[in-house]
Amino acid sequence: MNRRDAIIRLALLMGGSIVGPRLLEGAWNPDAAGLAHDGTPADLALLDEIGDTIIPATDVPGAKAVNIGAFITMMVRDCYEPGQQAAVQAGLRDLTARFGARQGREFVGAPAEMRTAFLNELDREQREHFATKEAGQPPHYFRIVKELTVLGYFSSEIGCTQAIRFVEVPGSYNGNVPYKPGDHLWFS
Repeated sequence: MNRRDAIIRLALLMGGSIVGPRLLEGAWNPDAAGLAHDGTPADLALLDEIGDTIIPATDVPGAKAVNIGAFITMMVRDCYEPGQQAAVQAGLRDLTARFGARQGREFVGAPAEMRTAFLNELDREQREHFATKEAGQPPHYFRIVKELTVLGYFSSEIGCTQAIRFVEVPGSYNGNVPYKPGDHLWFS
C-alpha cells in the first residue's frame, strides 16, 4: 500500500465513522423526517411527486419508487444549514400556493404534463437565480430539491441496478461502446 492509498482509506474510515451512523439512524424513515411545511405525510407526498416529475417511471421505476421524498427530507434536515433548510421549506409552501393559484388544483394528483410545465418554469427561475446570486445568499430551493432528487435516485438500489448499466472494468478502456437510442446509461 502506498501513502496515497493509506490517506484515502483513513479519510474514508474517519468520514464513515462520523457520518455513517447519523445517516443510518434517520435514513428512509418518513416518520422521523421533519422537513417540509410541518413534516406531514402530505409533505412527503409532495416531494415524491416533484421527484417523480423530475425522474418519471419509464421501463424503469421513477423517483417515487425509491421514496425520494423521505430521502430529500433526511438530507435537508441533516446536511444543510438552517438558512438553506428555511429556503426549502418556504419554497415548498410557495410551490404549493403558486401551482394551486395557477392551475386551481393541488400539485399532487395533477396531470404529469401540467406538473412538468410548472417545474420547467421553476427550473428556469432557479437558473436565473443562480446566475445573479450574491455571496452568502442561499441557493434556490428548486435547485436543492432537483439535485437531491438526482442524487437520491441514482444512489438507490433501483437507480444503481436498473437505470444504469454497470460494467466492471478491471482491464482496458473501450471508448467506442455501441450505443442505441434509448439505451440506459453506462457506468464503470
